[in-house]
Amino acid sequence: MPVYTPIPHHDFVAAVKTLAAQLLADTSWQPDFLIGIGRGGLVPAVFLSHASGLPTLSVDYSSQVDDFARAPLSRLAERTRAGERLLLVDDINDTGGTIGRIKSILAEHGADATNLRFATLLDNIRSSERVDYRAQTIDRAVTKDWFIFPWEAVAPDTAIAADAAAVPERTA
Repeated sequence: MPVYTPIPHHDFVAAVKTLAAQLLADTSWQPDFLIGIGRGGLVPAVFLSHASGLPTLSVDYSSQVDDFARAPLSRLAERTRAGERLLLVDDINDTGGTIGRIKSILAEHGADATNLRFATLLDNIRSSERVDYRAQTIDRAVTKDWFIFPWEAVAPDTAIAADAAAVPERTA
């Protein structure tokens, strides 16, 4: 049985402020746009946009609907080739699956990887992918909790349990 760990709103806001401070401190690379990765990265990207003053775009990757996932990633790849810097934002880098697939699709479309970076609220040190900015680091070998972000807290308990059950290796 997973341990459900709700993330209080004030902790979420503090995490966003941590990411904003990291962006401000990085004088060698500043994004032109924040890209919220749907669905979990949309809310953090909007909050980070307000905290940093950077504009936000989105890609609805989790839907797996090409018009809202692959097609926007192709357009984002074009923008990187034109020199725009993009910071992709998600809630958690758990296994690295989402970030890895997004990187792969962007590469297929000729993205300039030097103009891409990733930020997450939570970053699993055992993930197959690395992020450039993180608010907090976890170790899935130690921390098995199923984190419930504020925007997920409105979901029925059955939906939260189904999400956690879909990836039991994270919470086992």
